[in-house]
Amino acid sequence: MTQRTVYQVVVAALRSVLHLLFMTVTVVPWALVVLITSPFLSAQQVYWLCVGWLHVAVRSGSFILGIENRVTGLEHLPQAANGQAILLVKHQSTWETFCMPTLMPHPLAYVFKRELLFVPFFGWAMARMDMIHIDRRKRSQAFAKVVEQGRRLLAQGTWVIMFPEGTRIPRGEVGVYKTGGTKLAVQTGAPVIPVAVTSAKCWPRKALIKYPGVVDFAIGPPIPSVGREPGELMQEVETWIEQKMRELDPEAYGDAGR
Repeated sequence: MTQRTVYQVVVAALRSVLHLLFMTVTVVPWALVVLITSPFLSAQQVYWLCVGWLHVAVRSGSFILGIENRVTGLEHLPQAANGQAILLVKHQSTWETFCMPTLMPHPLAYVFKRELLFVPFFGWAMARMDMIHIDRRKRSQAFAKVVEQGRRLLAQGTWVIMFPEGTRIPRGEVGVYKTGGTKLAVQTGAPVIPVAVTSAKCWPRKALIKYPGVVDFAIGPPIPSVGREPGELMQEVETWIEQKMRELDPEAYGDAGR
């Protein structure tokens, strides 16, 4: 891994605190606007209003932290207005959670744990969005909700986004790829689109200090789900993502790739 000087770490720490303060200060009024106006707006208008704050967070990440995004594979996304997609994304940090809605031309619906709804202001605004929040303690009921709401959202042109590893994975490591996303794909017939992300190079998992650099978002070709088995389909997704991760960030996988 890259060795950093004390000076670089101190500067990065100061910039990280500044960025955190900036996001905290801006999310409060933005969330209040969402809470006040959402009863009078359509679901899509609420979505893009919330994505407006994400644009602010990402652009401030570029300006304050020095993090830049490099996106490849946009041509693999559905081009039709009503095209369906289930995005299965490598999860290394909060950065891709913020970035993905700002990079996609269509509204996204995250599948996320309901506890996030109780985060002051940020979670309250999320609760006004048409997304899929689940109680992970009730697994069978949770998946039934994912299928029911996922089918409805896909039918209206919203793409569903999931992190198949379920949690943020340290740089250079591979989590357990769970089949919830591919089960939804098989039941709805929507193609899955794998996405590799190298965010941990700049924004390490659960770290206060973030570092300048380039984060790659590599979007893979759509994989048909019709007639597939969820486990076998997820294996194909995992293979594509993890091979692409080694191409994009070979330094992190130096030992694993031997």
